[in-house]
Amino acid sequence: MIYFDNAATSWPKPAAVCAALSDYFGDAGGNPGRSGHRMSVAAARTVENAREALAGLFHAPDPSRIVFTQNATHALNLALYGLLRPGDHVVTTSVEHNSVMRPLRHLETLGVELTVVACSPDGMIDLSRLRRALRPGTRLLVSTHGSNVVGTLTPVGDLAALAREHGILFLVDAAQTAGAVPIDVQEMGMDLLAFSGHKGLLGPTGTGGLYIREGVVLAPLLRGGTGSDSAHQIQPDFLPDAHESGTLNVAGIAGLGAGVRFLLEIGVEAVQTHERKLVAQFLAGAAEISGITLYGPKDAALQCGVVSFNVADAMPSEVGLILDQSFGIMARPGLHCAPSAHRTLGTFPAGTVRFSFGWFNTPDEVDAALEALREIAVWATKAVAVSERGYP
Repeated sequence: MIYFDNAATSWPKPAAVCAALSDYFGDAGGNPGRSGHRMSVAAARTVENAREALAGLFHAPDPSRIVFTQNATHALNLALYGLLRPGDHVVTTSVEHNSVMRPLRHLETLGVELTVVACSPDGMIDLSRLRRALRPGTRLLVSTHGSNVVGTLTPVGDLAALAREHGILFLVDAAQTAGAVPIDVQEMGMDLLAFSGHKGLLGPTGTGGLYIREGVVLAPLLRGGTGSDSAHQIQPDFLPDAHESGTLNVAGIAGLGAGVRFLLEIGVEAVQTHERKLVAQFLAGAAEISGITLYGPKDAALQCGVVSFNVADAMPSEVGLILDQSFGIMARPGLHCAPSAHRTLGTFPAGTVRFSFGWFNTPDEVDAALEALREIAVWATKAVAVSERGYP
């Protein structure tokens, strides 16, 4: 079995993540902040240890600026709805995930003005075009750090500088890069960073978070019990409590903390180097297979661990099914919850087949996938010639 769907969720998880889940349920299964007994205190310690690990990973100066959420989608909604009001203008790009586009399209119906800057067909952003989209009244610039469709890396440092120049806040969607590409929120000038816990950070599903720079104030998305300041009926205004209403997914956060500590030990730079080698190997091999069309920059130095392709005369859904059933290779075909990106690439409405590599993938697995694609490409050509679609 070969797992190439790490952009959806990483697998396998490090042994330390599984151990952290077991330890939590065995020793620290209380509710953090809701009491002073030992299990509640142990649960609170688990949460804060994970928060501190994330602050270290992202070079955030204050761990309290890391707010836990259910996932990156939740974090992006918290940022967008917490900041934007009718009359505000927001700028984004044409390769964004629906976790950005759907909230923005809804906010547009409420009076927020939206400009979507078209990227090139390889997913690259033209900074001069982006600059022209900014105007007085622009409140926010939001961009993916790495495309979930083709892996194209956005020069977020350049975008942050442009935002600062115009007095605009900058929100980064790091769902595909957190844990796989080095991120320094201070050096890169990020005001808001949304991240997923279950992808490159190697944690369980149901985890994620939002970094909020000091001085940035967001209206809470939810209001309710926080375990702090319980005598008042008004939501706390201090972080992280202002945005962490209700009982947290402490078990998931325990696993997330273990995943982050695993990454701190091996180094995110090592992960990026490993994934780049796999991407370069795949791109070089796929370019030699007749009938394979590659999308994106086609340059491992410009991508995270995500590649997209199609096989001539075969639907992406067909290829994905054959890879799984005949070769034991798990990929993701289709539109990847990013129809705007696929329109930019010219692959809408069928989409593409996506391979997404992770720390635990190997060069031998890439070789096996390339051999499978050679066979599928030959089959697709012959199937068209005889008007058949069955794969042996």
